[in-house]
Amino acid sequence: MPNLELTRVQELSSFRRLAIGSWQTAYDPNVYGSMDVRMDAALAYIEAFRARTGKRLTVTHLIAKAIADALAKCPDANAILRWNRIYLRKTIDISILVVQTDEGAHKADLAACKVNEADKKSLYQLAAEIEEQVQRVRERKDEAMEQGKRTTNLIPLLFMNAFLKLLSFLMYTVNLDLRWAGVPRDPFGSATITNLGSLGLDTGYVPLVPYTRVPLFLAPGMVRETPVIDNGQIVVGKMMRLSATFDHRFIDGFHASVLSKIVHAYLEKPFEHLDRIESLPAASS
Repeated sequence: MPNLELTRVQELSSFRRLAIGSWQTAYDPNVYGSMDVRMDAALAYIEAFRARTGKRLTVTHLIAKAIADALAKCPDANAILRWNRIYLRKTIDISILVVQTDEGAHKADLAACKVNEADKKSLYQLAAEIEEQVQRVRERKDEAMEQGKRTTNLIPLLFMNAFLKLLSFLMYTVNLDLRWAGVPRDPFGSATITNLGSLGLDTGYVPLVPYTRVPLFLAPGMVRETPVIDNGQIVVGKMMRLSATFDHRFIDGFHASVLSKIVHAYLEKPFEHLDRIESLPAASS
């Protein structure tokens, strides 16, 4: 008689296979934090942006631009560890996790869309590029990404830990370009955003993924109506909890404070820090 009655799951998504190969031990450098952000102005900005341009804009786009500019102002946090030494990245590239749901029941997958040099692009440019990539990824037209998934699906689960360690070592420690082997060049970048609000969650903390070497994960939750104090009066405000996970080996409380203040300012005062609405391209009638 076994201790547990178990049934083995036969079919696994690409993400689930990668997750099994990523984490082995309980000790890690993860540090978690969160802040509550008043989102009334951000939602008003999104509405004004859409009305002016006719283009889709989301909270995720705002956060992507905010963290890109924050890393530009705090370059010590835009780094990676190689041979136990800290190396600063020369560009600020932001990735966004996208859910792919067309692989069949119980087999939803995750993929990443990355925007290179996000700090050098306007919000309008950034949002347009993200939307183009998201559509391509969801339609499975990103050949480099699909090739990478096919490659990982060939690796037996018994060897997945070793495979991901080797892949990470070659890509980041040795710093080899493995596009010839079907592996996208630095697919995750400086920071990664995963929108938990789209899943109906208020709060969530995302673990660092060792093989990606991304030191910063941001997880915005669902925007909710909450009583807030406004000019001494209790009113209903739109609030969102933004959670973050960072690698404490080289991002400390000082860096987190600088980054959080900038992101907070961008979200609470978007009309001051983001593209001027009147300067955006007008939607064609």
